[in-house]
Amino acid sequence: MNARDNSRRPMAPRPQSEFEERVVQIDRVARVQKGGRRFRFRATVVIGDRKGRIGLGISKASDVQGAIRKAVAEAKKSVMTITIYEQSIPFSLTTTFAGAKLLLKPARPGTGIIAGGAVRPVIELSGITNILSKSLGSNNRINNAKAAMLALKQMSETDISKLAVSKSVTDEKTEKTAEQPPEPAGATK
Repeated sequence: MNARDNSRRPMAPRPQSEFEERVVQIDRVARVQKGGRRFRFRATVVIGDRKGRIGLGISKASDVQGAIRKAVAEAKKSVMTITIYEQSIPFSLTTTFAGAKLLLKPARPGTGIIAGGAVRPVIELSGITNILSKSLGSNNRINNAKAAMLALKQMSETDISKLAVSKSVTDEKTEKTAEQPPEPAGATK
């Protein structure tokens, strides 16, 4: 056995991350300098654990793998916890980020994720399984992903317990009015 055979050890498997990663977009960007253009790669990555924790990262590097690695590290710094209400969102919301305008609506169980573009990976990795969404403004993927993150953040900051109480109060009122039989048209008391 010589020294070369001994130096090659089997590589240890990478440690399993608690987050699932999804690359939303990779772009080649240029910076003009005195000697000409300098090209780099910009990666937009969404990470999530499908249990209510989600993060978004955007980073640049001279190679694609480096940009993705840096974007994942950036996304881990910006992880936030969101509120999931019955596998959906608690209420409808329209949010705007730059030129992107995004509409999110709760959906009944079994509907699935009705979303496209950059909004879909954000919703999927957050753990929401039933939602309706529509992009109403720009089709810029980065701005749409940031708009989705902003909408989920606004929802998580809202106190759902107050919404649940107000919803149950209105449900009780509608049940009481439904239980009372309608009075005949000509009846007087």
